[in-house]
Amino acid sequence: MTKIVSYFFWFFIFLSISAQEKYDFSVSVDTTKIRIGEQLNYNIELITDTLNLIQFEKTPFFSSFEIIDEKELETIRLKSKYKLRKQYSLIQFDSGSFIIPRQKVIIDNNIKFSDSISIYVSNVKVDTLKQKLYDIKPLAYVKKSYDKLIRGILLAIIITLIIIGILYTYFYKKRRKKLIDKEILPFDRAINELKLLEEEKPKLQTEFKNFYSKLTEIVRRYIEEEVKLDALESTSQELIAKLENLIDKGSLDLEKETVKNLKKVLENADLVKFAKSTPETNVAINDCKLVEVVVLETKEGLPEPTEEEMLKNQEYLESIAKKRRKEKTIWAFSLTLIAGLITLLSSIAIYGYYPVIDTLTGYPTKKLYSSKWFKSQYGVPPVIIETPEVLVRKESKDKTQTFEYGDFSKSIYISLEFDFSQSSINSNNNSSNDNNENEKGEQYIENIISNFESKGAVNILLKNEKISLKSGSSADKVFGTFDYPNSNETEMVRCNFTNLILVYERGTINLRIVYKKEDRYGSMIEEKIINSIELIKEL
Repeated sequence: MTKIVSYFFWFFIFLSISAQEKYDFSVSVDTTKIRIGEQLNYNIELITDTLNLIQFEKTPFFSSFEIIDEKELETIRLKSKYKLRKQYSLIQFDSGSFIIPRQKVIIDNNIKFSDSISIYVSNVKVDTLKQKLYDIKPLAYVKKSYDKLIRGILLAIIITLIIIGILYTYFYKKRRKKLIDKEILPFDRAINELKLLEEEKPKLQTEFKNFYSKLTEIVRRYIEEEVKLDALESTSQELIAKLENLIDKGSLDLEKETVKNLKKVLENADLVKFAKSTPETNVAINDCKLVEVVVLETKEGLPEPTEEEMLKNQEYLESIAKKRRKEKTIWAFSLTLIAGLITLLSSIAIYGYYPVIDTLTGYPTKKLYSSKWFKSQYGVPPVIIETPEVLVRKESKDKTQTFEYGDFSKSIYISLEFDFSQSSINSNNNSSNDNNENEKGEQYIENIISNFESKGAVNILLKNEKISLKSGSSADKVFGTFDYPNSNETEMVRCNFTNLILVYERGTINLRIVYKKEDRYGSMIEEKIINSIELIKEL
């Protein structure tokens, strides 16, 4: 009895185990600690024996967390089971401890809940005391660029010119063909066209229709031009009747057999074109040869042209030749013009408007900048400098050497002056040397202003700074603007100027460059000159 009770006990245990749910439902996160604004991945996993009757929430609730991304439901086969996975990307913008509530899934109409998860969101520490403070940057002036717009317009113009050229070529060739057709005698043109037509071997009905259309047009146009009959607009019967009438009058010496053959060809053509008849290929070729015989005999049967007719024909041929020569001239000029415009616009699109236009128009400073420059040595201590033209030495009564190019009224003025009247400033950092240096600097500026005023400059504005040359030498740079009267002295022209002062043991070297403010190449010339300066201190 005891054994029977024991058996029943274990049997019920087995049944209870078998009756347990065959599901495994869980949730997880990649981390439980995040910072404000940091992404958190929340995963829902379900392992089940079957995919029937399983429902996830359409809009899950994550409390104060926001959903920023949701991945598609994944289904993975695990031998006899299935693994379902769903991932959400969450975010939180408040600090503190938060709970992601339980999630539910419906399995066989039964609700299954997951565990809740605690998440800690930390704040981002910002140490404002260690952060450097910077001055407010000034507004940056950005020059509006029209390069893209200009290139687009130029490209459109180039494409338009190419299309115009293609269309012009097409219509020119078409018109030229007409002129050539007019120049060729009707008999020669008809024979040539018949020879070409004989090479065609029509097989389909549409090909036969096209063949006979060309054949009848050739013979009709020849008769109309040579015999002076309205052949193109006449029916086949009307055309035969007109030819027989001319034969009867004696205006055309043509055999009746020839007329009969022509009538036969026209009838065959009408059958093909209007009755959709399909003759043999050899029949079509034979009709073409018959038409050739008709043309030959018609040529022989025409009366000899009079002197007046021959003269008119000669004049006509001369007029055609004159038109052809005129057409060739116009075509050559138009082609050259279009090619030139395309080249010009392409160059502008590649290199820019002003470099191309200034090169073509001979812009003074553009020519100077692009021409061969001269690298020369001047003064003592020697200074090697590269300029667009060789500087010319000017006579001086004092202890100075001056080399110049141009003047203030020209496109650019360059002056290189060696002053031996002042000794250099010592490099010691005592207060007396500093005072001397300041005084020297003020004296340089006063001399520059006096020199400009003596030449008629007004409204002088300047700045000064220390710069380092590419050669390694340092120099004082005094630069600015002034107004200078133009050649007719009716108005003032704004000019830019730059003075470079190099101090050495025996005195100073002063490089002066002046150019009109609106000049597009003045600054480029200035930069090129300054970068070429090389002071030779020891020989």
